[in-house]
Amino acid sequence: MKRLDQVLAADGVPAELELVINDVIVACKDIAFKLRQGELAGILGATEDENVQGETQKMLDVISNDLLKDILIDNPYVKAIGSEEEDYTVASTTPGKYLVTFDPLDGSSNIDVNLSVGTIFSILEAPEDDRAADDQSIFLQNGRKQVAAGYVLYGPSALLVMSTGNGVNIFTLDTTVGEFILTKSGVQIPEDTAEFAINMSNQRFWEPEMKQYIDDCLQGEEGPLGKRYNMRWVASMVAEVHRILMRGGIFMYPYDNRDPSKAGKLRLMYEGNPMSMLVEQAGGASSTGRMDIMDVAPQGIHDRVPVVLGSKNEVAKVVAYHAK
Repeated sequence: MKRLDQVLAADGVPAELELVINDVIVACKDIAFKLRQGELAGILGATEDENVQGETQKMLDVISNDLLKDILIDNPYVKAIGSEEEDYTVASTTPGKYLVTFDPLDGSSNIDVNLSVGTIFSILEAPEDDRAADDQSIFLQNGRKQVAAGYVLYGPSALLVMSTGNGVNIFTLDTTVGEFILTKSGVQIPEDTAEFAINMSNQRFWEPEMKQYIDDCLQGEEGPLGKRYNMRWVASMVAEVHRILMRGGIFMYPYDNRDPSKAGKLRLMYEGNPMSMLVEQAGGASSTGRMDIMDVAPQGIHDRVPVVLGSKNEVAKVVAYHAK
């Protein structure tokens, strides 16, 4: 059985990038341990604070963010980090080569009811110019520039799902030795599906194109799509994407009109880009409904984006509805 470091070496990942990935994983192992302890570790419940997104922070949101931030800003190969939980990017203590963005605990509303949550991360190369580490513009690169992306799913077992541009591998945390061991390589998403994931409670706020697509799904075999669909919803992007990687499906968090100043709910840099890289590397597709997510040019570190990703042929159908 291959360890994570052995797989990275075999894929020709530069030693500096491997060390950055390793630090992300060290923090995730600590998060996994605290989650297994649950209330015994004093990690449940919410704080009195809100993050930059206007969301109430859970206790473990803060703990997870601090674990990742503290280890990464001391890494000699990290120039700066960006977190969903931080107002601004944070410069490292050294002039490193890489930029790391992360959602420290995706789906944190699930913590108190003991459902799956996860950590999402994305790694970019820092531009080779004279911009300072605390200049947020160094992060404003589209998703095609990612050199690595992945997530850790904290479920019945802790799974690391990652790509460095050479397909998607899945590693399982062996708690007896504290190492992530390769358990599945070359993950491929089926091109067709009859399973969709969307928060139906927001239907009245969607654009007409998305409403029509979902209406047609619900008509089943008698409708224009000609098949019966099943719906899933876990309220954790990590869990939703992991199910798609394992058996296909389509996940959607589309634009809605509750706040026209926000293109969508999910964050481009922390969620949209890394998940899109994984899905595309596994043979799937990702789109805003009108363009590929990884081609979106970010204007700010906390930009939001509509998300449609999963099985290639089903994503193409949603894009076709928008094209009409």
